[in-house]
Amino acid sequence: MSFPFDQTTVIEVVGLTLMMGIGLACVANPNRAFDRLVFGAFSGGLLLRYALWRTSDTLPDASHGFASVWAYLFYAFEMVSIIYTLAAIVVMVRRRDNAPLADEGEARLRAAGQRVPAVDVFIATYNEDWPILEKTIVAARAIDYPHVNVWVLDDTRRDWLRDRCADLGVFYARRPDNTHAKAGNLNNGLRLSARQTNSPYILVLDADFAPQKNILHRMLGLFADPRVALVQTPQFYYNADPIQHNLGTTDSWVDEQRVFFDVFQPSRDAWDSAFCVGTSFVVSRQAITEAGGFPTDSVCEDIHTTYLLRRCGYITRWLNERLSVGLSAEGLIEYINQRGRWCLGTVQVALLKDGPLRGRGYSLIDRLHYAHGMLHWISKPFLLMMLVAPVLYWYFGIASFYTTPEQFLFFGLPALLASFCYGPWITGRRTLPIFTEVTQLVAAYAVTMTMISALFRPFGRPFKVTAKGLDNSKVVVHWKLAGFFIALMLCLQAGAVSTVMHADMNGGTVFNLAWTVVALVLDLAAIMACVDLPRPRGEERFPFVASTRWRIGAHEETSEFVDISLSGAALRRTAVMPQPGERLQLLVPDVGWVPARVTRHSRRRLCVAFETSEALRHRLIELIFSQAPHNIAVAARPLRAFSRLARLAGLPISSR
Repeated sequence: MSFPFDQTTVIEVVGLTLMMGIGLACVANPNRAFDRLVFGAFSGGLLLRYALWRTSDTLPDASHGFASVWAYLFYAFEMVSIIYTLAAIVVMVRRRDNAPLADEGEARLRAAGQRVPAVDVFIATYNEDWPILEKTIVAARAIDYPHVNVWVLDDTRRDWLRDRCADLGVFYARRPDNTHAKAGNLNNGLRLSARQTNSPYILVLDADFAPQKNILHRMLGLFADPRVALVQTPQFYYNADPIQHNLGTTDSWVDEQRVFFDVFQPSRDAWDSAFCVGTSFVVSRQAITEAGGFPTDSVCEDIHTTYLLRRCGYITRWLNERLSVGLSAEGLIEYINQRGRWCLGTVQVALLKDGPLRGRGYSLIDRLHYAHGMLHWISKPFLLMMLVAPVLYWYFGIASFYTTPEQFLFFGLPALLASFCYGPWITGRRTLPIFTEVTQLVAAYAVTMTMISALFRPFGRPFKVTAKGLDNSKVVVHWKLAGFFIALMLCLQAGAVSTVMHADMNGGTVFNLAWTVVALVLDLAAIMACVDLPRPRGEERFPFVASTRWRIGAHEETSEFVDISLSGAALRRTAVMPQPGERLQLLVPDVGWVPARVTRHSRRRLCVAFETSEALRHRLIELIFSQAPHNIAVAARPLRAFSRLARLAGLPISSR
């Protein structure tokens, strides 16, 4: 089909799209449903226009052998991605904020005083070290709620942990084996607690997630709706994930799951389709017992739990509040293996006879939402195919789709520009070009391998716990993953240079050159993400704004905190400064006087290391982790993020 428009038309369409996209992003309010509908229709309409053009005008004749097979395979995965995106736009038109219900529930519970239902807190642990577990157990004991029974469910059968739990006055449970992994551990806790405490509600925490003081008062009120069997809250982290850390954007780029937790789950909740994410949720004992306990047929018991309860007529409610803080995966391999496990679990649940795609008792909405979640994983290989596509063109003359630069500018560029405007707007600056793509790219390799292996063996795989508390003191290059991106980069560069030097600059060459430039940028960022950089030793630090005093003997000075951790603090400089090595007493709010040693001081700061007893350490845990301030970025800061990325890449930029 010949292209019917001149260059002026292309420029007008692209310019109009950009003006409308920027205008909507500036004027529209993402908290208003009508605005979400209008902006979503604008972005989705351009994407649908592109998809129709791709289907009608860019596919080759089916008789071209491998070239045709590749083009149609590329098209199929691209359409999966487009369908997923269009469905996401529809889902995000709706959004539910359960904070007002939580406010009402908290008021009722506090007014009731001691006449509130008891809660069993399950802390599921497998081989985590005491410094990790200690924070969670101490914070759980500090929950501001009248009747709390803390249960440590130990699947490693450690006698020292049993003794520690006895000292802290919390329940300890173990079992003779690890059958059914975490789900089996939770079911064992369900049985044992039913004989002793038998609380009507259960708060489930992973071993590294410290609950905030008000977590139960905020969550339990949502059970006033008899349909609600489970209330889920988002996961927040007090350490940077590997992508944030390796790209140097801890303070300027959000972790990869923020869009899902802060944007997508509130939208799914409006459709009564939010689901459990494995930690920091409260479940009704009656409902989970009626459902037969936590399901054991999948490596992801969390989403399966929601759908099992759904069959019994119950729903999961999403309370989008920061009511716990935990450890993100600290190394890249643990990060991508975690995503691979989530992918496998989603596939397994889909294949089960009682699952949401095959089982009875599910509504059409339930099935559609689960199918949409499946598309999220099925679309991942397309990201890798986008990087491979220019390589096939340069070396074998195989095109991924057949078009001219002018046609793509007319149909494809408006869709991309609208998406670039809509994404940050609807997510509250939680997406950012390059960074968003790289987080998906790095995980796409593992997810693709998982999907391929699941075609042959979807079940029978062991549950792999995400390791925490690793040694992160050295640079670690993950050559297997980095090598894939390095090889692609070298092939892209060599192929493009060779073709440009020995071929005419026709439309196909120009189109693939532009494609190659984009692929090279993503490749470079992905390679950088594959290098685990050393992390600061010691405890994570949190910003802390409070007045304080320190004293040495009879001398006392007034100062202010800059930040704090379990191991020490930074204070603003005072008129008189103690010398490194000197010991002093530091007044910490809600903790008291804490012995400390001066480690260093500068023109602006005085840094001290705490020398605490166990009792003082536990009071510090209550102060820091039971009401943890944000120490990781919650919204993108594009200029700073790109500046940090450029510095890591060795690009010459000015620093201000």
